Amino acid sequence: MSVLLDVRGLTVRFGAREVVRDISFSIGAGEKVAVVGESGSGKSVSAMSLLRLVPDARVSGQALLDGKDLLALPERELRGVRGGEVAVVFQEPMTALNPLYTVGNQITEVLELKQGLGKAQAWQAAIELLAATGIQEPQRRVSAYPHQLSGGQRQRAMIAMALACKPRLLLADEPTTALDVTVRGQILRLLEDLQREYGMAVMLISHDLHMVRGFADRVLVMQDGVLVEEGSVEEVFTSPRHEYTRHLLSSRPERNVVEANESAGAQPEPVVKGRGVGVSYPVPIPGFKGWFRKGSFEALQGVDFALQPGQTIGVVGESGSGKSTLALSALGLVRHSGDLTVGGTDWAAVHGRNEERQLRQRVQVVFQDPFSSLSPRLSIAEIVGEGLSIHHPSVPTSERMARVAQALVDVGLAETVDDADHLLSRYPHEFSGGQRQRIAIARALVVEPEILVLDEPTSALDVTVQRQVLSLLQQLQRDRGLAYLLITHDMDVIRAMAHEVLVLKDGRVVEAGQWQQVLQSPQQAYTQELVRASMD
Repeated sequence: MSVLLDVRGLTVRFGAREVVRDISFSIGAGEKVAVVGESGSGKSVSAMSLLRLVPDARVSGQALLDGKDLLALPERELRGVRGGEVAVVFQEPMTALNPLYTVGNQITEVLELKQGLGKAQAWQAAIELLAATGIQEPQRRVSAYPHQLSGGQRQRAMIAMALACKPRLLLADEPTTALDVTVRGQILRLLEDLQREYGMAVMLISHDLHMVRGFADRVLVMQDGVLVEEGSVEEVFTSPRHEYTRHLLSSRPERNVVEANESAGAQPEPVVKGRGVGVSYPVPIPGFKGWFRKGSFEALQGVDFALQPGQTIGVVGESGSGKSTLALSALGLVRHSGDLTVGGTDWAAVHGRNEERQLRQRVQVVFQDPFSSLSPRLSIAEIVGEGLSIHHPSVPTSERMARVAQALVDVGLAETVDDADHLLSRYPHEFSGGQRQRIAIARALVVEPEILVLDEPTSALDVTVQRQVLSLLQQLQRDRGLAYLLITHDMDVIRAMAHEVLVLKDGRVVEAGQWQQVLQSPQQAYTQELVRASMD
C-alpha cells in the first residue's frame, strides 16, 4: 500500500503551551485509520492542524501529501487542497452547516469554486451526491435548510459536501457522536461504502472504541498530545501495550444498582406515573385548507409507565420517536393528554405559582450537553445556587453558599467544603466536560429532588468520563433513593443503569419490560434492530 499522507514531528502550540508534541504517523492510500483518546488528548487539533484550520495555533513539523508539505504551502495553494484533495466532516452538522442557505446551495458552492461547474450542472451534481449518501427524495431535500433535516440527514448532507470533489483523504471528526445507534451504524456503513467506491483514505477521530473496532484498519492512541500507541485494530484491541490504552478499553459502563429483588418490603407508590399520555403539536396544512385550520402531529400517543422511588426507567428509540417529548411531559413543560402525575399530583391540575414551584422542586433535569445548558455568564455559585434562590428564597446567603459547596462535594468536584469554596467563583469554561456535567448534576441535586430526568447525560462525554458520571449517578441513587427517567440511545448506558425499559417508535411504546427481558430477549423487530445495531 502506497503512503498517501506522511506526518513527521507534528507539534502544535498555543502561545507557550504545547498541546501536540512531536507525533509522527502515516496513512496509506485507501486506508481507514482511527485516532482515539479522551477530550484534550489532541485528536482533533492534530487532524485540523494538517489543513491549518486551528486559529491562533503555531504548527511545526511536516505533513507530506504525496510529497507536498501541507504545513509549508502558501495559503492560496492550501485553499486548493482543502475540500479538493483533503475534505472534512465535522462533528456537529447543525453548527457546521450554514442555517441561512439550503444544503443544495452549500454543496453547489463547493462544486462551482473547486470544479468550475455551472449553476445547472452543480445543482444536478448536488442532487446526485445526496442520492449517493442515501438521502431519500434528493430532488426535494436539496432545497431544504439544515433545520428541516433530521440529524442523520444533516450528517449525510455534510458527507455529500465533503465528497463533492472526490477527495483522496477524508478527515471525519466525531461524525456520529450525536446520532442514534441505528443512524450511527448507517453513517458508518455509508462511509465504508463511499470509501471503497472513491478509493479514498479516511482518518476517523473518535472516542467511541466500539465503533472504531468495527470500522478502522489501524488505530492511533493519543494521550495529552502524545501518540502513545499505534497498531492494527486486532493488535490494539486484543493485546494493548500501553497502560492508557488498556485503561480506555476497560472503561465501558458497569452495572452497580440496587436491583428490584434486592429491595425489601412492598412496592411503594410511583413517584411519576403516566396513563395514556399523549402530546400533539399543530402543523400547517398545505394548500388553501391551511388558511382556515391547522393539522396536528402526534408526538406521543397512549404512553403508560410507572417510575418507583430508587428505580430507573430507560427510554430508548431513534430520533423522532418521542423520547425527549416524554421527558418534557414529565417536567411539565408541554401540554399533554391523559394522566401524568408527580407524587400523586397531575401537572394538568396544577394551579398557581406556589403549587407549580413545589412540584418543580420534586423533579429536576440534567441535559445532554453541559456546556450549552450552563450559562457562560454565571459563576458556579450562581448556577448551582439559582434553584435554592427560587425554591428557598428565605435561606440566608451564607447558608445557601454552604449548601452549594456541599452539593459540589456530593458530586465529587471537591473532597471537602473548604476545597469547594475555591470553585464557586469560577465559570463553566474553566472546567472539563465531565466536570461541567457534575456541576449540572449538582445544580439539580441542591434542591433535594425525588426525580431526575436525565436527557442523554453522557452522550457528549468520553468513555472514561462517561463511566465516572454513571458511577456517580448510581451512587446518588443508592444513597438518596432517587428515581431516574433516563433518555438515551446508548444501550451500554441502559444495561448499566436501567431497571425497566420503554422502547418508543413514532410516539408509541412498542415494547416495555424489565431491562433483561427487553435487551436480552426482545420481542419486537424494531427493538431487535436497536439491540443488534448496538453490538455491530
